[in-house]
Amino acid sequence: MPTGGKLVAAIAFAALAYFITDLVKPLLPEGTRLGLFSPINALIGMAMGWTILGKGVGRSYWASLGYGLTTLAATVFWCVVCWAGYEMLKRSLRLYYDGPVEALQEMAQLAIDNVRLIMVPEVYWPALVGTIFVTWLAEYFGRRWS
Repeated sequence: MPTGGKLVAAIAFAALAYFITDLVKPLLPEGTRLGLFSPINALIGMAMGWTILGKGVGRSYWASLGYGLTTLAATVFWCVVCWAGYEMLKRSLRLYYDGPVEALQEMAQLAIDNVRLIMVPEVYWPALVGTIFVTWLAEYFGRRWS
């Protein structure tokens, strides 16, 4: 059921995902084609904000913080899996792999490499602070509009 808290959580987490994606872009190898990198990550952030954080607003600020951190972890997970899967599909269309198992193993390795790339203070501190702010915002408006 749509609520004000879910709406604010979805919009705010989409904005946070877009912002964090912009912080990640300089860390990518030079010449990387970015295309829909930011909008897709924002869409994933919106879906996670609606389903996870939106479900948890209205209880207390501390409980919402737990839901917010879970939302951040889920957003990072799905963004990393999405882009590792995309890269694996691009490579598999060029017949890079001998079979599907090798492709899935490479996808897991790509995901691990992507996590290593983004686990720098320039990315995770703004992500944590932004999550705290977004969680507070969603909880505030969730209480106001419920």
